Amino acid sequence: MTAPEDRPARIHALIAAELRGADGSGDRLRQLCRFAVRELPASGAGVSLITDAGTQGMAAASDPTSEVVEELQFTLGEGPCIDAHASRRPVLIPDLAEDALTRWPAYVPAAREQGVQAVFAFPLQIGAARLGTLDVYRDEVGALSGEALDQALTCAEVALMILLDEQDRAGPERMGAVAESALGHRVELYQAQGMVQVQLGVSAAEAMVRLRAHAYANGHRLGDVARDVVTRRLSFERDTP
Repeated sequence: MTAPEDRPARIHALIAAELRGADGSGDRLRQLCRFAVRELPASGAGVSLITDAGTQGMAAASDPTSEVVEELQFTLGEGPCIDAHASRRPVLIPDLAEDALTRWPAYVPAAREQGVQAVFAFPLQIGAARLGTLDVYRDEVGALSGEALDQALTCAEVALMILLDEQDRAGPERMGAVAESALGHRVELYQAQGMVQVQLGVSAAEAMVRLRAHAYANGHRLGDVARDVVTRRLSFERDTP
């Protein structure tokens, strides 16, 4: 049995092997999420970014369902990711039905519709810098063991290191550019955001809210809505949900 003090080193070594050959921060974050699902008692995992510059959104996820659950928090404006980032502390919810309905009345039923029964959010932070969260999902009720918590915290540490590595490449004054790099696979979403901003005459933040709200109200993935906007199959008007 691995001694408790050796666990972080062992997990770091396993993650390093998993990420070998990954191309770019987005790919490394996705591989990290998939690693977390295999190593933890988890059904899904995701990394979301929240920066002081206002950039926020799902950066990577282990699978399509986890992408949806990550985005729900930004669509609805509530959830464990947002609370973990704001409080600078892990948010550990072993039973969404019992422990969180009054806390997140919109998020809980929406997440449970996706099969999520428990969620654990770990802030990505160092000093005063807060970059987002690593979120771990379970499709059954139950807390994480002490060993599993250590593994999750190590995964969060690696996610932070990936983002800081991007920051080193971009320069210390360009955290917004770092976020955009990590969200690089979502270029289409930002194109759609700009188009909706022009169509409705609203701010960029409001345009993103409208995109997310439209996706949620119609049961579509955010990426699919963005693609429809960019290809002009969907045009937002003042009365678009």
